[in-house]
Amino acid sequence: MSDDDLVALVCCDLGAIVRGRSLPSAALESLGRGRDAGVGPGERAGVDRAHEEAGAGVGWVPANHALTPIGTLAEPNPFGSTGDLRLLPDLRTRARVEGGDGVDALELVICDIAEVDGRPWECCPRAFLREALEQLESELGMRLLASFEHEFQLLVDEAPALPFSLEAQRRAGRFPQRAMRALVQAGTQPQRFMPEYASHQFEIPVAAAEGLAAADRALVVREVVREVARRELHRATFTPLLDPAQAGNGVHIHLSLLGADGSSALYDRSRPGSLSVLGGSFAAGILRHAPALTALTAPSPVSSARLAPHHWGAGAACLGLQNRETLLRIPPLVAGAGELGRQLRLEYRGADAAANPYLALGAILRAGLAGVRDGLEPAPLLERDPAQLDAAEAERFGVDGLPGSLAAALAALAADETARGWMTPLMYDAYVAVKGSELEAAENVEVAELCARYAQIH
Repeated sequence: MSDDDLVALVCCDLGAIVRGRSLPSAALESLGRGRDAGVGPGERAGVDRAHEEAGAGVGWVPANHALTPIGTLAEPNPFGSTGDLRLLPDLRTRARVEGGDGVDALELVICDIAEVDGRPWECCPRAFLREALEQLESELGMRLLASFEHEFQLLVDEAPALPFSLEAQRRAGRFPQRAMRALVQAGTQPQRFMPEYASHQFEIPVAAAEGLAAADRALVVREVVREVARRELHRATFTPLLDPAQAGNGVHIHLSLLGADGSSALYDRSRPGSLSVLGGSFAAGILRHAPALTALTAPSPVSSARLAPHHWGAGAACLGLQNRETLLRIPPLVAGAGELGRQLRLEYRGADAAANPYLALGAILRAGLAGVRDGLEPAPLLERDPAQLDAAEAERFGVDGLPGSLAAALAALAADETARGWMTPLMYDAYVAVKGSELEAAENVEVAELCARYAQIH
């Protein structure tokens, strides 16, 4: 590592775009070493200045959070042109992928967005998730273990191989091995490389992490995969839908609630699906707020097309047992894969990479907590395709279609007083402004063209 390597101090904005500013590695290194370790007398003043600058982060502007994924400034812009903020680096998130072959290393540190006096900024997505985690601990004495499973596609000009085939992986050349190696370097603990169903589509599940680290890991995974594809002269897109005739790219968010002893609070082998009473209420809260949640977890103009039935997404807002057509799914408990109680988790299938991972995970957690707080009855488990149910069965299982458009999802968020209250008024206004600008730009544009546009964004 060279002292003049650039380290990017980054945050993820309301439109799920990673933005930030970079500084020389030496400035960040001084923060890690401290004032007295390994510093010669002649270096004192310069290192102290670098330490203070890195410790205070770098400057940021409130209106940056009004930038949309399509490159415009949202109107109305609730921040105006005034104010100053700081990006405060969390050195625990530092991730580096070495360079080579004339390519510089990728190095980044994820930041909190703070006021200049160090107080958390009310529109910081990372603070939004942190507050939800604090609620989980204070109300239930529990911790969150979570992972994000991202699907993505390589934009290459050749006929695709068959879905899930080894041939699909081999045709991707050096990309699979280099992507896995880079993700290991970045500390994301990749578990498998998987060819998927759509054209040139892949998935790289990573190990679960606790609390904030799960969403941090999701951000790093996206940027590292894009970086490796770029080095291979490809583009990797995480767009929710590349081709309206094919399956889209989802983000499956897996959640477990852990007690003080590390055991799962979701597991009770005596109950249907081995889901505890608390777990059932938690799931019921997510389902109750599902329409509003969609505005935060699947928030692009092309997201709703992926969530239609039989798109390998989430065709119904209900709880399923090993059922990939439901918004919430209980994955199978596998003999020989470890203690069953530690395996039990909920899988939220209604997210995509147009979502800010901190907002998505924080909102899902808040919805689940509301269900526990209100003592909601556990939702029944659906083991069949929800599209095959008659009207009476659909009512019994609580089957309800998710919003059919981003406009409908935003309307559901506006109508859900509880969900709307998860955000401060300023954050809510900014978020709606960003998404409203996207909707305005998408008006009267064919779905195929929108898919092509968002393939270049996410």
